[in-house]
Amino acid sequence: MAGMTEAERIVPDRAGRHVEGGTMERQPHDGTPLPTLLRRVHLVGIGGAGMSGIARILLARGAEVTGSDAKDSRTVLALRAQGAKVGLGHEAAHLDQLDEPPTAVVVSTAIRSNNPELAAAQERGITVLRRAEALAALTSGLRVVCVAGTHGKTSTTSMLTVALQQCRLDPSFAIGGDLNESGSNAHHGTGDMFVAEADESDGSFLFFSPDVAVVTNVEPDHLDHHGTAEAYTEVFESFVARVRPGGVLIVGVDDPGSALLADHAERAGLRIRRYGRDVRSPGDARIVGYSPSELLGNVTIELLGEAEPERVEIKVAVPGEHMAGNAVAALLAGLELGADRAEMLAGLAGFRGVRRRFELKGEADGVRVYDDYAHHPTEVAAQLRAARPVAGEHRLIVVFQPHLYSRTKTFAAEFGAALALADEVVVLDVFGAREEPEPGVTGALVASQVPLPPERVRFESSFDRVPDLIAELARPGDVVITMGAGDVTMLGAEVLTRLASEQER
Repeated sequence: MAGMTEAERIVPDRAGRHVEGGTMERQPHDGTPLPTLLRRVHLVGIGGAGMSGIARILLARGAEVTGSDAKDSRTVLALRAQGAKVGLGHEAAHLDQLDEPPTAVVVSTAIRSNNPELAAAQERGITVLRRAEALAALTSGLRVVCVAGTHGKTSTTSMLTVALQQCRLDPSFAIGGDLNESGSNAHHGTGDMFVAEADESDGSFLFFSPDVAVVTNVEPDHLDHHGTAEAYTEVFESFVARVRPGGVLIVGVDDPGSALLADHAERAGLRIRRYGRDVRSPGDARIVGYSPSELLGNVTIELLGEAEPERVEIKVAVPGEHMAGNAVAALLAGLELGADRAEMLAGLAGFRGVRRRFELKGEADGVRVYDDYAHHPTEVAAQLRAARPVAGEHRLIVVFQPHLYSRTKTFAAEFGAALALADEVVVLDVFGAREEPEPGVTGALVASQVPLPPERVRFESSFDRVPDLIAELARPGDVVITMGAGDVTMLGAEVLTRLASEQER
């Protein structure tokens, strides 16, 4: 994106120093410094998951914050209550909500180059930062944990944060989803550590220099940005090369991509802690068992030392073996930070999930409705496997909305195979997000690849038709999951309303 080069002056080097522009002032009550560049910040799309988190931390540190968003929302109202000035719509005048101009304008990848606020900032010579650049600047002077990976990074970051809070360490954090415990996606803590979800989709996690890096897995995705699977892998190699001297990489090696990454980083001299079912070196965590039940799981690991392995039981209050693996990663990260093991285990056992990660929206007419953010074939398959014990002897019905035309076209067959783990499949049309429509790429492409009897697979192009369709399909005891990264999340409440009306008849 044009106008980004000037912002590179705040990118931290591998020792964690900010190369330029790092003069500190406006100290908040606990003494955590605020970079001069972030004294007055305007965030375009301030209501988004990542942007609102930055706004919360900036406000807590004493910055003046303005922003804009397409419409009012609960998030926007909360930010206004904290002191942010937020305009609706996108126009250059939103940059003038304070007496003085912004010292920086922050944008996400969702903001297009012709956005009037971005264009005005560039014309006025205001520094434009990507979201991750601003977040990385806020980690200066703290011990930094970055959680990355194609899948599972939001849940792993959340588990680690909640467990560290259980240890009374009060970390600052920024997560791509709202914790169920606090209802927030970010917090300015009083502790000396910052836990950040690190986004690889546009390579922006390269702005971080972590002390502890976690990589859950590496599987090709976001090829609309990276171009090739090889380039996607290389950006992870660049990310782990940014771990500070003396730091550590914690990596899940049951995934072939991240296993290769661990080997590459180890050859480069980085200390590695692996977790998975087939690990053998001191410092590793071998997963030796997983026992699922309806809404929780129990994973058994062996912490490998120089002598005998030490067996540890981790209770996870969210379903799915993939979630159990995330809990192991969070435990290892907490131990690296010096957290007490027993308190970490208690925190993991008390973790109640993240919004849009198999989130129960409600029950009506005997049907439970969940919502989930899964938008890659591996994520879809993992969540449907985790949901199967929840459904028990009843049916599992999934309403899936493909996200991005490029991803739909690339992975249509893989999506079809993953969705076949459900009993009934409804596929919506593609949520294009930042992409323009591509001829022939629709939800029907995914539906045609689901290897189930035709009567159990439906392509539904009409969003409004779905609640009625689910009311016709679902029977008491069934589990319904709305799934995808787009506006499919809105359907859960509508489905419940429609089911409730059936119950009243």
